[in-house]
Amino acid sequence: MVNNFRSTSFNRRALNAEGPGILNAASPKALNVVSTKPLCFTSPRVYHRLCWVSRLFPVLTLVGTLLSFIILLNGGYTYVVPSLSQALHGYGVLTTNDSRNVCDTFDGSWVIDDDYPLYNASDCPFLEKGFNCLGNGRKDEDYLKWRWKPKNCDIPRFNVHNVLEMLRDKRIVFVGDSMSRTQWESLICLIMTGVEDKRSVYEVNGNKITKRIRFLGVRFASFNFTIEFFRSVFLVQHGWMPRHAPKRVRSTLKLDKLDDINNEWINADVLIFNTGQWWVPGKLFETGCYFQIGNSVKLGMTIPAAYKTALSTWASWVENTIDTSRTLVFFRTFEPSHWSEKSRRFCNVTQNPLSETEGRDQSIFSETVFDVVKNMTVPITILQVTSMSAFRRDAHVGGWSDNPLVPDCSHWCLPGLPDVWNEIFLSYLLADYGLSGGNGNERLDGQVP
Repeated sequence: MVNNFRSTSFNRRALNAEGPGILNAASPKALNVVSTKPLCFTSPRVYHRLCWVSRLFPVLTLVGTLLSFIILLNGGYTYVVPSLSQALHGYGVLTTNDSRNVCDTFDGSWVIDDDYPLYNASDCPFLEKGFNCLGNGRKDEDYLKWRWKPKNCDIPRFNVHNVLEMLRDKRIVFVGDSMSRTQWESLICLIMTGVEDKRSVYEVNGNKITKRIRFLGVRFASFNFTIEFFRSVFLVQHGWMPRHAPKRVRSTLKLDKLDDINNEWINADVLIFNTGQWWVPGKLFETGCYFQIGNSVKLGMTIPAAYKTALSTWASWVENTIDTSRTLVFFRTFEPSHWSEKSRRFCNVTQNPLSETEGRDQSIFSETVFDVVKNMTVPITILQVTSMSAFRRDAHVGGWSDNPLVPDCSHWCLPGLPDVWNEIFLSYLLADYGLSGGNGNERLDGQVP
C-alpha cells in the first residue's frame, strides 16, 4: 500500500516508538585483564597508553550514554508526538518522502491552479440547475481556479481512472442535507469525466435530480457501482406533535431515534454523513419543532445540547449496526455560510477568497462532531472542511441560482468548492483501498519531491 496519503481517525492510530538501548560500561573481562589492580599502578613504560585509556574510558562511556539518550529522545519526539497529535485531532495525513514529515490536510491555504475546474458543468447531466452558476449567468470565473494547499504537503491530484477502478462493484452512500446532495453531485460529475459511454451512467429510478426527492441513486453500469444520496437533514426522526404537548409544539425531533430510513444505509461500502444547516431556530422553534427524548418533550433544551444528543444516537447506531471492517465511515463537518446579516437578507459574493476567515472557521457543530467521535469505539474519519471553506465567500451560489430573486450565501457553485472536498475524500479512499493517486511521489505541482 502506497502511503503517500493515509487516513487516520480517533480509533485507528496505534502509538509505539523504539530507540537504541543505553550503552553498557565495559567490564574488565571485556578488556582481557585478569588483575583486579588498576592498570595505572603497573609498569608505566608498558602500560602508559593503557592507563590513559583506563582513565578516559568512564568519560567516554558517559558521553556515549548521553548521546544515546539524546538520540532516543529525538526519535521519540519525531515519531510519537506527531502521531499523538493526529490521534487527538482525527485528521487525515499526507506524507512526503521523509516519513517524519507529516501534515494536517485541513491546515493550509488556497492557491491559484489553472488546471481547475476539473469538469465542465454542461457535460454533467446530474448537476442540479440551481448549482450551475456559470449556466445561470455568472460572468467571472476566478472562483473556479483555486485548489487547497496544505502547509507541508500536497493532496494527490485527482486521477479519474484510479477512482473508477477503486469504486468498481461498490456502493457509496451520502446521508445528510442539501450540502450532502451538492457533494454527491460533485462526485458524480468528477467521475463521469473518465467514462467513455455517458449513457451507461443513469439515475436508478429515472428521476431528475431535485431537492424534493428523498432518495437518488446514480449507477455506473460499466463499473458496477452506485453513488447514492439519502436526504436526512437531522439524521434523527422528525415526528408529528405528541399527545398532550403544548399548543406551540407542532412537531418534534426524536433525538434518541435515528431517521426511520436508516436500514437503507447499512449495506454500503462507504458511508459519508453530514448535518448542521437545519439546526437553527428558523428551521426548528420558529416552525413549532421542538426536541423529544422518549415520551418527554424538552421545551427548554438548547440547539447545541440537542445536536450533541442526536450525534450520540448516530454514534451508537454506527457502533451497533455497521460492520466497520467492511464499511468505511466518514463524517463531514459543518460548512460555513457567508451571509452579511444574521437575517440572511444580504449576500455579498466576492470575486476572490477572503484573506481572513472572519471567525467562520469555528463552529459549535464541528466541535461537537469531534467530541462525539473521539469517544467512539469504531474508526470514523472526519473531513474537517469548516476552516478551509470559511475563506470561500467567492464560491457561493449568490444570485446565480435557478431563482435569482432569492440570494444564496449558503450553497456552493458547481464546479467549485465541493470538488475539493471530494478530492480529499477520494484520497482517503484510495489510501484505504491500497491505491494511490499517482506514482507514490507525485505532487499537485507535477514535481517529484
